[in-house]
Amino acid sequence: MNHLFLHCRAGFEKECAAEISDLAAGLGIYGYSKTKDNSAYVLFICHEPDGAEQIIRLLDFRRLIFARQWFACNGLIEDLPVTDRVSRLCEAAAELPKTRELLIETVDTNEGKELSGLSKKIVAPMEKALRAQQAFLAKSTLRLHLVFITGTQAFLGVSPVANSSPWPMGIARLRLPKEAPSRATLKLEEAWHHFIPAEEWDTRLASGMRAVDLGAAPGGWTWQLVQRGMYVEAVDNGPMDKNLLETGQVLHILTDGFLYEPKKPVQWLVCDIVDKPARVTSMIIRWFTKKYCRDAIFNLKLPMKQRYSEVKKCEERIRNELEKAGFKLDIQFKQLYHDREEVTGYLRVLS
Repeated sequence: MNHLFLHCRAGFEKECAAEISDLAAGLGIYGYSKTKDNSAYVLFICHEPDGAEQIIRLLDFRRLIFARQWFACNGLIEDLPVTDRVSRLCEAAAELPKTRELLIETVDTNEGKELSGLSKKIVAPMEKALRAQQAFLAKSTLRLHLVFITGTQAFLGVSPVANSSPWPMGIARLRLPKEAPSRATLKLEEAWHHFIPAEEWDTRLASGMRAVDLGAAPGGWTWQLVQRGMYVEAVDNGPMDKNLLETGQVLHILTDGFLYEPKKPVQWLVCDIVDKPARVTSMIIRWFTKKYCRDAIFNLKLPMKQRYSEVKKCEERIRNELEKAGFKLDIQFKQLYHDREEVTGYLRVLS
């Protein structure tokens, strides 16, 4: 398999393509990308016959910023007969390794959503046919992906269960709580799901911890912290949700988030301030070098151009400054489903 299919946010195909080309080259695997503006996916075609297989095996999926999900495949399957798509798809599946399960996906566009009906209808007959040809193996470490591009065109491929997103298309389907002050609350919840293993939530997001939320108003991110039982210093000149203030867990501090410094160190810093990435980066470096916090989730609002290079520049600057100061770090960036023209950063001090 020399084709790598990558789901991404519509409008960020070029960033996704630049990133996978860069990371693949770092492995000594070369190829070229096929992209179409606002298609919500990238196809990276490797020169080596098994290049895509090598990438999904050797490259840590968590390192990818702009790819939501990926899988290796043999290229586009065309001219699917509308009266019997399953037989043709099963023929293609026979050329792939055995997998443990089937995920039928769509690209995250209006056109993709129009194909969701077809995708749902084909699940049962496709799974039945695959079982009949013994394509599934319970002990397999792979999953099978099927993505319809049109009614007669599809990609069929495999990804490692342990080295890919656990969600179809890499989209965490979260419900907006009625009590939350804003939809922004989902960004922080999704970030926790992405960056923090579920089995670590009770210790890493524990009740009684103290946190600072910079740019907090009206309180979407503060609400998530309060739900975990934390005490929050909500920093913003704007008004906070009254119900949040009545919990007794929130202290609203009316000041500029970039100027604020806590009187005592806290466990968590979260920040969703709209400003230049370089300024947010400087603030994050200052908070960690002064040991104001141990964990942080923050957003970088991206420029119109050079968005991938801007993120990498900010990441390199944070890493260099903090490692020079003697810190060992876990630093990651991801463009989450609930992000828009931004990426979410995660930073943790390991020692």
